[in-house]
Amino acid sequence: MKDTALLFIDIQNDYFPGGRMELDGAVEAGKNAGKILSHCREINMAVIHIQHLSARQGATFFIPGTEGAEINRCVAPVPGEKIIQKNFPNSFRQTGLSEHLEKLNIKKLIICGMMTHMCVDATVRAAFDLGYTCMVAADACATKELVHEGVTISALHVHGAFLAALGSVYAEIQNTTEFMKRFN
Repeated sequence: MKDTALLFIDIQNDYFPGGRMELDGAVEAGKNAGKILSHCREINMAVIHIQHLSARQGATFFIPGTEGAEINRCVAPVPGEKIIQKNFPNSFRQTGLSEHLEKLNIKKLIICGMMTHMCVDATVRAAFDLGYTCMVAADACATKELVHEGVTISALHVHGAFLAALGSVYAEIQNTTEFMKRFN
């Protein structure tokens, strides 16, 4: 398991109730991510937190220096856990993530995070292209409803569609309980 790391993507306050971009199921996903985090800490797995900070003019959430941009307490980092800040959906783009994973000799990633259809999707696809084996904890991720051509697509269906697509080639999709049984 020394070749495996737990990667949290954007589990930040703005996605939770009262935040500037509340997601459906954020609280439940955060609780599950917290369970995975506790388990991975117990078995001394490397933990990496990705924190999105908006650099785009006119951004309405993840504004640097605000409480909303802070990592949520459900997965609060402890000393020794790496925090990598990013400005794009893909956690590898213009960050030190790839170099950090190489330094640790990581080959496999367990991924939890927010938004399933945006940053989780972009990061998993990039990780796969870079040669990493990816596992996504479906119930430790959250997203929101989207509108396409005047049709509202529920968060449940957005989440399911993106996980189904990732699961076809890019990642193994499991739930929190399955991950915790697998990594003992």
